[in-house]
Amino acid sequence: MPDWLRDSPQWLWWIGAALAFGIVEMTTLDLLFLMLALGALVAAIVAGTGIGLIWQVLIFAVSAGLFVVALRPVALRYVQLEGRGGPMNVEGNIGQTATVLQQVTDRSGRVKLRGEEWSARAELEGQTFEPGALVDVVSIDGATAVVTLATPEDKPFDLEPPPRT
Repeated sequence: MPDWLRDSPQWLWWIGAALAFGIVEMTTLDLLFLMLALGALVAAIVAGTGIGLIWQVLIFAVSAGLFVVALRPVALRYVQLEGRGGPMNVEGNIGQTATVLQQVTDRSGRVKLRGEEWSARAELEGQTFEPGALVDVVSIDGATAVVTLATPEDKPFDLEPPPRT
């Protein structure tokens, strides 16, 4: 073993390994390298007590293995949200209620949907919706919301009445 390695505190090397595993974990987000980082921290604690290098490596391997087998599945349940929550992005807009800003026809119009202004068109030919009317988003066609008249149960109670013209 080189003199510079033998003379430096071994626990610092384990801390360095834990940091390296942590950096790799930030790029993978799989929690595997996080468990290895935790194992390296356990080995750093053991190295601080003065136990030999072979025991440090053995304790690192056992503790990292235990973390992977016992802690990682539990942590994955709390980190990954597969199957939880509602649809997002374009799919999340379908079924939402929007407010007509500019008259909506089967060709053009503008609505306010979830705080954003969207181009819109009516679902059925010949339908028109005046400003202030509430509509439901049936689908998204490119960047255009396809809308139909909102059903009474979709209409919130706290809306201001539409402006009179």
